[in-house]
Amino acid sequence: MNRVLAEHGLEEVLHPPLRPYMSICSFEEGELVCSQGDPGHTLYVLIAGKLKIFTTSEEGKTLILSFKNPLELIGDIEYIRETDIMNTVEAMTPVTMLAIPYRVLRQYGDHAPLLQFLLKMITDKFFIKSASLSFNLLYPVEVRLASYLLSISGGNGEGGEHSPSKRPVNLTDAAHLIGTSYRHVNRVIRQFCRDGLVERSRKGITVADRNKLQALAKHNIYEKEQ
Repeated sequence: MNRVLAEHGLEEVLHPPLRPYMSICSFEEGELVCSQGDPGHTLYVLIAGKLKIFTTSEEGKTLILSFKNPLELIGDIEYIRETDIMNTVEAMTPVTMLAIPYRVLRQYGDHAPLLQFLLKMITDKFFIKSASLSFNLLYPVEVRLASYLLSISGGNGEGGEHSPSKRPVNLTDAAHLIGTSYRHVNRVIRQFCRDGLVERSRKGITVADRNKLQALAKHNIYEKEQ
């Protein structure tokens, strides 16, 4: 545990009284970390892999809110507000996280570096949410969709900047996230195929050229800058 904390710069944040109660947990691709409406009981620190955060309305409609890369916290807002889980969290890739029970945090969490860390992570989330709302209002669907594809495709040059993504893209998810219709997204995807940005097959949409998508999106609003 001490080696893991040192690798991620968390030795001062997660001080010794917490460590006997902490654990390292893993989730496979597609596995749910927590579900909307469930009681909150654990603070997770994402140290490897990628997460998708989404919410479901009373009518059963799903809206993807964001994607998370390390370092990121899951359950921090629920811990502070003492509420049930606000959104569903799913592993997009195999992920590794540190798990700290809320009951332990309430006993040993009055530690300045930890409180500062929580404050920074929570304010980052509010900043990203505000920027995302502005992004959806100010930018055309083509730019928003390019940013979404960068998030969903695996990213960060895995396999080379021009290598196709192995992850198929769900157009319904894309439409929900960027706030437009499935039909509009489908039209834009056809244009992206003609421009060589993506490829379409029976399995779905895959990214063919990340550099071109990055040039179109300019930045990725759905993820925190690493």
